[in-house]
Amino acid sequence: MTNHTDPTKKHDFVLFFDVSDGNPNGDPDAGNLPRIDPETMQGLVTDVCLKRKIRDYVNLDRGGKEGCRIYVEHRGVLNNQHDKAYAALGKADYKDKKKPDGKTQREAREWMCSNFYDIRLFGAVMTTEVNCGQVRGPVQFTFGRSVDPIVPLDISITRVAVTKEEKARARAADDEGPAEAEHGEMGRKSFVPYGLYCAHGFFNPHFAEQTGATEDDLKLLWESLGQMWEIDRSAARGLMACRGLYIFTHDNRVGRAPAHKLFSLIDVKKKDGVSAPRTFADYEIGVGDVPEGVILTKLHI
Repeated sequence: MTNHTDPTKKHDFVLFFDVSDGNPNGDPDAGNLPRIDPETMQGLVTDVCLKRKIRDYVNLDRGGKEGCRIYVEHRGVLNNQHDKAYAALGKADYKDKKKPDGKTQREAREWMCSNFYDIRLFGAVMTTEVNCGQVRGPVQFTFGRSVDPIVPLDISITRVAVTKEEKARARAADDEGPAEAEHGEMGRKSFVPYGLYCAHGFFNPHFAEQTGATEDDLKLLWESLGQMWEIDRSAARGLMACRGLYIFTHDNRVGRAPAHKLFSLIDVKKKDGVSAPRTFADYEIGVGDVPEGVILTKLHI
């Protein structure tokens, strides 16, 4: 067991990722424009977005293998997931699922933790109509925030085909030409020319003990953070990549230094002469000396 995969120790980590000519996380309240902090114009990527990508990677890589099912699935029904726990425990006909007795709820919660990877890592509130209790996960993320201000662009695009036949006929009549001579439709595309983002995360061994998170779970987490954009390519997201994962591992369960002080050891700045970064090579990252009792592991660099 290596230091950074030990679930009995506290880990604080920093994730760097970048985007070129893409939208890393659209805001539905702003017409799907890239999320920004309006006061600083720094780009934002939510923790929910990051966890979704981890779930997708685990689901693709492990394919629903034992202990690696995904609880929050695309278009999934959470109550159906809870039903699986009661069925596996031989209590599928349990009548008062809204208020199960303590023993039954505890058994259902333990079954959910042991079978669903994202519950073991991120926790879940399962107190729905089919009650499996709730559990607090050992892994938490902050928002990703761009190192420098970004310029969210929204450009016009055209399509030679139309959606409805009526539009083709109407425009053909205006042009006095055949229906196939339609000029197309206009659309919009939002993107960031370039942005280097930084997100912070935490692993709490006390909660890991409650959910049953293991060394293999941590290995899979670190792997997914480096590889999750490789299986999530799309024209809308442009070119996204992990640019570094820095893991501070404490030699005990409560930590040897505050997380914010460890994070401040990582210094990111533009290289001399760069005014508008357009590649990761326009930046340099330096790391200060870590305090006694803390080990720094660098991955995906």
